[in-house]
Amino acid sequence: LSVLKGPWDQVFAAFWQRYPNPYSKHVLTEDIVHREVTPDHKLLSRRLLTKTNRMPRWAERFFPANVAHSVYILEDSVVDPKNRTMTTFTWNINHARLMVVEERCVYQVNPENSNWTEVKREAWVSSSLFGVSRAIQEFGLARFKSNVTKSTKGFEYVLARMQGEAPANKTLVETAKEATEKAKETALAATEKAKDLASKAATKKKQYV
Repeated sequence: LSVLKGPWDQVFAAFWQRYPNPYSKHVLTEDIVHREVTPDHKLLSRRLLTKTNRMPRWAERFFPANVAHSVYILEDSVVDPKNRTMTTFTWNINHARLMVVEERCVYQVNPENSNWTEVKREAWVSSSLFGVSRAIQEFGLARFKSNVTKSTKGFEYVLARMQGEAPANKTLVETAKEATEKAKETALAATEKAKDLASKAATKKKQYV
């Protein structure tokens, strides 16, 4: 169970604006492949996400060199605006022989603070590879926990941006500014070095004339 410091309506809106964010560099693409509103006014959606996750070296031997390491993930979601709940279910559709990771999340109003949203998360990791399934499941669970941390930070970043705070944005701006200044310094140093070399070359040439 985790808590997002934003009202449910805002979290619902932020959910569709999560990517890109500074913590989602492993998410390559997202596409809505189906969407409909049911007669009882629930919003049903299905998205296809492409992510990249580096495999441990011992797992790479199960994949031919020409097999893509990108992971395709389907995400089904049901939004119930009347009861203010959103339920998502995700699972990978390739590399299923190696490992299948299924996740179910329920977003609802926090009972102790109506301006916050609580997230109940469940996950199941399975593998059909004989002899190494236990090791793969343990790796999958560790990777899942790491990705949850990134996902939560990304969600918080998007919420802060919507609320006009975006603390991470300052860091990004500062980082970009520092990189720009460093690039200018490097370019200036390179220019001075080039001038110095050109001057020495010209002096040397005069000596030979």
